[in-house]
Amino acid sequence: MLEAYQTQLRARDEDIVPDGAWSERDGPLLRTVGRTDRGFVEYRDLGGLEGAELDELIARQVAYFAGRGEPFEWKHHGHDLPADLTQRLLAHGFVPEPQETVLVARVADVAAEPRVPEGVRLIEVSDDAGLERLDLWERGAWESREVHISKLLRRLLEAGPDAMRVIAAEAGGEVLCAAWIRFERGTEFATLWGGATLPAWRGRGIYRAVVVYRAQLAAARGFRYLEVDASDESRPILERLGFVAITTTTPYIWSPPS
Repeated sequence: MLEAYQTQLRARDEDIVPDGAWSERDGPLLRTVGRTDRGFVEYRDLGGLEGAELDELIARQVAYFAGRGEPFEWKHHGHDLPADLTQRLLAHGFVPEPQETVLVARVADVAAEPRVPEGVRLIEVSDDAGLERLDLWERGAWESREVHISKLLRRLLEAGPDAMRVIAAEAGGEVLCAAWIRFERGTEFATLWGGATLPAWRGRGIYRAVVVYRAQLAAARGFRYLEVDASDESRPILERLGFVAITTTTPYIWSPPS
């Protein structure tokens, strides 16, 4: 699973490219701009770079985004080499965000009929009114986050309407949980995103149902694997569904001076 993840998903050219976004190569790196409110740097491996050459590569990314006046994320995996990469990122002014676990499951092991509490239903969301309702959910589910999820999802759906689906669990007109799935063209993977549940509704199986529903969508399209970067809260639920931890990932964020 790790080998499939490495070769098929890491630093691949995006198939969903919103207007105003683009990617370019800098040595072993794939640098992406305009996808969200921050840039991204990804790679499959660093090709054996270390020492002064690695410092030069990192400094070049900092200079690039400093010139644009915007923050960016260096996506680091727990098995990445060299071993002192994180120390070098810290020395260049990066700040780590909370670590997540990369989990992978076989679609066939997860796809099933979703079960939700009485009064809750799962719906697919694609219109503007439905997407705008997710902004209120976002503020309730992630109290410290404010990324206006409806704008991001609208841009992604416009760029690749057949390459993703947005799912919401709702009751009484309120969105309790929202998540999306991306069907990564040219790979065996569908990737899972979002999925936080409002605090008052946690522990009732809603997140699990949303995962299972998305697995059904992946199965219908013939995908073999599901992949998700999971928080510590989501990981136990996913592991009970059959997901396996293959590595960790930590966003290292560089921000321009205020």
